[in-house]
Amino acid sequence: MSAKSRLKVVLCWHMHQPFYRDLISGEYQLPWTYLHAIKDYVDMVAHLEAVPDARAVFNFAPTLLEQIADYAEQVQGSLKDSTPIRDPLLAQLDKPVLPASVDARLTLIRHCLRANRLRLIDRFPNYRRLADMAGWLEQNPESMLYVGEQFLADILVWYHLAWLGETVRREDVRIQQLMDKGNGYTLHDRRVLLEIIGELLSGVIERYRVLAERGQIELSVTPYAHPIIPLLLDMQSAKEAWPGVSLPLLAQYPAGAERTRWHIQEGLNTFRRFFGFTPKGCWPSEGSVSDATLKMLEEGGFRWAASGESVLGNSVAQTAALHGLPREQYLYRPYRRDKGKLASFFRDDGLSDLIGFAYASWHADDAVSNFIHHLENIAHACQDRPDSVVSIVLDGENAWEYYPENGYYFLRALYERLAAHPGIELTTFSDCLVAPEKMTVLPHVVAGSWVYGTFSTWIGDPDKNRAWDMLGDAKRAYDRAIDCGKLNDKQLVVAERQMAIC
Repeated sequence: MSAKSRLKVVLCWHMHQPFYRDLISGEYQLPWTYLHAIKDYVDMVAHLEAVPDARAVFNFAPTLLEQIADYAEQVQGSLKDSTPIRDPLLAQLDKPVLPASVDARLTLIRHCLRANRLRLIDRFPNYRRLADMAGWLEQNPESMLYVGEQFLADILVWYHLAWLGETVRREDVRIQQLMDKGNGYTLHDRRVLLEIIGELLSGVIERYRVLAERGQIELSVTPYAHPIIPLLLDMQSAKEAWPGVSLPLLAQYPAGAERTRWHIQEGLNTFRRFFGFTPKGCWPSEGSVSDATLKMLEEGGFRWAASGESVLGNSVAQTAALHGLPREQYLYRPYRRDKGKLASFFRDDGLSDLIGFAYASWHADDAVSNFIHHLENIAHACQDRPDSVVSIVLDGENAWEYYPENGYYFLRALYERLAAHPGIELTTFSDCLVAPEKMTVLPHVVAGSWVYGTFSTWIGDPDKNRAWDMLGDAKRAYDRAIDCGKLNDKQLVVAERQMAIC
């Protein structure tokens, strides 16, 4: 790499939560969507707002966008006209009377203990004392009868205070006042907290849209309900990276290509509804790719996709022109299928996993220095390839509860120092696109995911294979229900959504 060129680095954060809402009752079974929204999704965008020279890619699962918007609407409805909130935990913030029965109280305090003990509980002395009491009550439930409602109110408030983003704690004076109060929280305090949560939920998607319009970040999308597309298209594709895998009785998912096109198109439609434009890129669910998957993504209009390093390693091993090359010579470049134009980027597993799993226990400055040192070594190894691109891809929400202060110091230093580094260019995948003839051709992409380069997380043992057989049964039942012609328009919509999230 010449002295004038800089190493291109793409930080791609994948934002995803499963679909937790029961489509029949409308009630949320787990609270993780709104909790990650008020803690991680607001913090992640705030760091980019604070460092305008930094750039990144954010990939959103469409069902996550829909759930965030639904939560925002619920909170607004509750505060405006007392419309019931359909998340049992969040709803408690707005209830004048907290649970009275022993079982209901135990359920509430158990919910309020679902947090990282070191980083989210022990950090706050008042919350730690409440959590210690709650732990004792779990072991001695008969004593719950003698616990006053104030205990429930306080642990409920502290749970939500702990789950707020660090940028919110530092910048919102109302939150600082609630934290300074420490205990004795009233219904008014709980409703103030609910108002703040509502503001965060209502504004977070728009904040990403604004940065995308500025060109500071790129937004990409995953097919609608996070399907493992290669297996929908061809169950046998699991054997490409794992020849000895035991497959389900289901030989082929019914109309898998049709379902795949639906997920791609519905994902694009949902993205456009929230952001107002069509994305260029796609992080396929779990980085799951195959030749057929990449072809279908290109047909859907995407210009780039990304996957895991293990997938590329398996594919390079079967490519005569690339086999035997050192890792740094094949990893840091975009690829395309033979006769295809879609660019495929592959994750540096080592660097991505340092952020995801290792740096949480390091001092932030040391971690960022170590990360930059690795990048400088890559730049030196790739000095004869000025178009080299290092792809860092990982979940945008799950790592930060293991970091001090929700990763505040690490992320802020990471963006500031990378943006200022003379030999590094923070960029986006779209800005790394080159003409198809300049991309390296992969004659065959060995089907796999970013998890070990295989599909072993989703197929191959009796329980997982039985689940696939049940999915096939569900699809055939759906087809029969649609073909009978007896469902009204509302029922058709519910059936379609239920099928999508299976």
